[in-house]
Amino acid sequence: MSKKILVVMGGFSAEREVSLVTGKGVAEALIKSGYNVVAYDLKNGFDFVETLKKEKPDVVFNALHGNFGEDGEIQGMLDILQIPYTHSGLKMSALGMDKNLTKMVAEQNHIKVAESQKMTFAVFKKTGTEIEMPYVVKPVSDGSSVGVFIVKNKEDKSKVIYDDDAKEIMVEKFIEGQELTVAVLEGKALGVTEMRPKVDFYDYKAKYTDGMTKHLLPAEIPNEAAEQAKKYAEILHQALACNTISRSDFRYNKKDGVVLLEINTNPGMTPLSLVPEQAKFAGISYEKVCAILVENAKCRSLDN
Repeated sequence: MSKKILVVMGGFSAEREVSLVTGKGVAEALIKSGYNVVAYDLKNGFDFVETLKKEKPDVVFNALHGNFGEDGEIQGMLDILQIPYTHSGLKMSALGMDKNLTKMVAEQNHIKVAESQKMTFAVFKKTGTEIEMPYVVKPVSDGSSVGVFIVKNKEDKSKVIYDDDAKEIMVEKFIEGQELTVAVLEGKALGVTEMRPKVDFYDYKAKYTDGMTKHLLPAEIPNEAAEQAKKYAEILHQALACNTISRSDFRYNKKDGVVLLEINTNPGMTPLSLVPEQAKFAGISYEKVCAILVENAKCRSLDN
């Protein structure tokens, strides 16, 4: 009898629409692989619990992105309910989602990171930052380049706007160079992709609009830089104890070398996403990646 998989998608974050695309693709792939699949659009926590009680899935495939999906929220709920789920657990997800904590772990493991400063948006407006221009302003705990600003002058600084003064942000030294990403599957780096957006910055629109970004795989960088990026990605994957899959983003230039930007413990699986592309490059089909995630699904033991 095949495993029953509840593919949870949608959710409450700014990345809801992308999550729906990921979930649809995953559900179709798992059906092709012979699993009994129930696709579920998460809109309400109470309804989610009722759905779990009704469907009694063997595994929850976490196709959520952003807050409540990648940050440990849904992982903690499933741990308590003792339902195995894909991707990383509560602690690993929370660490990976917090860019500041990720950088601290990276530095402890001798991974090069950019100079940065964490603060609230209110403090940024009032006192500014110690980081010299150009710099990047981004939320500490959002993904997919949501709410990211590049500040090159005073006019750019005035355009940095968030709805909440208490919003935690990171001001990070802007690293010139090529945008790279490395997917890690079961501890092994799959490849190095260079993203060349048609806009100034690899933002949300560039990531998810067909034709907005050119993917170069393998990246057009020196071999030693590619190997360094893969090594960094594998080390960080292991240091954060990621389950099955992760994707780390970097910048590269000759002066600074390979510099870590962030890690994604629940990377997108849309037709434009980088993980399926790298997996295919490594000879692993989209369906196989989804199946590996399902077979590696787990939840935290109540004894721990």
